[in-house]
Amino acid sequence: MDRKRTSVGLDVHARSVVACGLDGVTGELSERRLTPDHAELLGWLQALPGPVEVVYEAGPTGFGLARFLTGRGVRCRVAAPSRLQRPSGDRVKTDKRDARHLARLLHLEEIVSIAVPSVEQEAARDLVRAREDVRCDLMSARHRLSKLLLRQGIVYYGGKPWTVNHDLWLRARRRQPVFDQPGLGLAFDIAYDTMPATVARRDRLDTAIAEMATESEFTPVVTRLGCLRGVSTLTAFGLAVEIGDWQRLTGRSIGAYLGLVPTESSSGASRSQGSITKTGNAHARRLLIEAAWHHRRPSRPSVVLRRRQDKAGAAARDRGERANRRLHARWARFDARHKLPVVANTAIARELAGWCWSLAVIDD
Repeated sequence: MDRKRTSVGLDVHARSVVACGLDGVTGELSERRLTPDHAELLGWLQALPGPVEVVYEAGPTGFGLARFLTGRGVRCRVAAPSRLQRPSGDRVKTDKRDARHLARLLHLEEIVSIAVPSVEQEAARDLVRAREDVRCDLMSARHRLSKLLLRQGIVYYGGKPWTVNHDLWLRARRRQPVFDQPGLGLAFDIAYDTMPATVARRDRLDTAIAEMATESEFTPVVTRLGCLRGVSTLTAFGLAVEIGDWQRLTGRSIGAYLGLVPTESSSGASRSQGSITKTGNAHARRLLIEAAWHHRRPSRPSVVLRRRQDKAGAAARDRGERANRRLHARWARFDARHKLPVVANTAIARELAGWCWSLAVIDD
């Protein structure tokens, strides 16, 4: 690969693109405000002294520009916004200054790039995130209804909520005199009707995810991850599409990549560690945190887990069993030390991430 001559920083927005090209030989800056039309941008880039390399920050405009430029033979990086170096005293932010800053960082090779997903991976990721959005919508709908009842002094004591019995109880509450008020009765009806509609959306997405998990490029990884306790089809598919290329990580780095390592502020002989960094992919981190709670109970494989393990190869099944035993043993040690459960679970999730990586890259 030829060494670049011109480093181009792009500040990309929905209706405009501010570009700055830095000639590495002469130091000359070439700046231009363009439309988001890819052909216009490509024409401007081809007029610059080559070879040209381009960078822009990851954001809501997606990865279409990176794919377009790469397909036309222009090297393009997508920078991780959280890893960009910015002077602490810089209090002026404009599109032109941002483009210049990106061009200079690219010239100095100080850009931390993110992996550009394929079109298929991004489509699967959007499906998983749509399901996550619906999960949050359902939780909000349930909260709105329960708090509406609570304000009227109506509380459910019949056992676990959001079951068939709870639904029958909710329907019976609608007939109480307090809901004869037109406004309150309509508010109850809207809050209640939102729940079955949201559940139907969730089930539709669950079906689509289950189908894609069995017949897609992610199927081998999903099958191997299913050997772990707490990692069902939805969790395994979510991890597979969110992380994508597991080979770019290691068992030691995946915890930091997902923000599961503690923050640290050390100087000289003093060392201070705090809560986890929570950087990286929040959805994948939540999936691991939820899966880690399953390892607190003794390892007694269920019928569902056995069926998932039977679909995987012998090496994956063996590694999954060793992971399940070790993670429960760590939970037992944490409990014996009376470790705060949420802190212990985070440590288990960090190790679980390493086991997931081990299963994802195994040759089975």
